[in-house]
Amino acid sequence: MSRRLISTGSPFETAFGYSRAVVDGDLVFVSGTTGYDYVTMTLPEDAADQARNIFRTLDAVLTEAGSSLSQVVRAQYFVTDRSYCDPVLAVCGEVFGEIRPAAGIYVVLGLLKPEMKVEIEVTARLTHPSG
Repeated sequence: MSRRLISTGSPFETAFGYSRAVVDGDLVFVSGTTGYDYVTMTLPEDAADQARNIFRTLDAVLTEAGSSLSQVVRAQYFVTDRSYCDPVLAVCGEVFGEIRPAAGIYVVLGLLKPEMKVEIEVTARLTHPSG
């Protein structure tokens, strides 16, 4: 299988030279994704709502790649304040409760823009791997 690039159409992808996801072999590597609604380029203020937007984006990207949220094997969560951990992890629990990927949450000094409170990065298997 050849390497395939997937885009959400976010202006950040072309401006900063990256893909939202890369399919390589039987894996899908999804870049750190923030809570923007990429159609309207709006970002909710609430950290949990940002996480919900992120999972909508991840779901669409993984589907386009030939995978799904149920195929996620690794997740990394980044938040800009400790107070966001519980609400963001509650959303993660709603999505990944039965899937239970290997995961970590990290409190970071900041993300690219100050209004960004959450960023999530995942790795998933393809639903129907090659070979």
